[in-house]
Amino acid sequence: MSDAKKISPIVKILLDLGPIVVFFIAYTKLKDHTFTYAGTDYSGFIVVTAIFVPLLALTTFILYRLTGKISVMQILTLVIVVVFGALSIWFNDERFFKMKPTMIYLLFAGMLGFGLMRGQSYLQLVMEEAMPLQHEGWMILTKRLCLFFAALAMTNELVWRTMSTDAWVNFKVFGLTAAIFVFFMTQGKLMQQYALDQDET
Repeated sequence: MSDAKKISPIVKILLDLGPIVVFFIAYTKLKDHTFTYAGTDYSGFIVVTAIFVPLLALTTFILYRLTGKISVMQILTLVIVVVFGALSIWFNDERFFKMKPTMIYLLFAGMLGFGLMRGQSYLQLVMEEAMPLQHEGWMILTKRLCLFFAALAMTNELVWRTMSTDAWVNFKVFGLTAAIFVFFMTQGKLMQQYALDQDET
């Protein structure tokens, strides 16, 4: 039964990264255009945001239908994207959408930090099957990820408030993705040190 819910890694990557790729391509094509609707002018950025929000909702729904499950982080991310995307479109103000990564990373950092204060690793609850680690290893990884998310939130604020929209889009599409990839790549030693033995798993 569980095998029927597994999907190809390529399909999962396309569903996870597809919306952000479409966002980047659409932005590069439409960023210099202005669109008028009901007497109001909208920049290409706002139009691309209006494309990205339902696309992310669609790919999240497809992923759920294919796998039969969806993580809490995916749900929270979708909710924040919908809320801040809608605010940007409604008020015709791209700043709301630029604040979205800040809100997402602060929320994740806050959730992980709250769990740590209770002596728990909420990260372990959602990733234990993928990475079997000893409890101490999960606590260390959770502390690091909590600080990492807080740093990403502060960096996003710095970028969108001090740099151009082009710079922020490149940072969001490439910088944030690369930062998360590098973070987990650098945790290899910790994962080896606290990995569960096969008979413990």
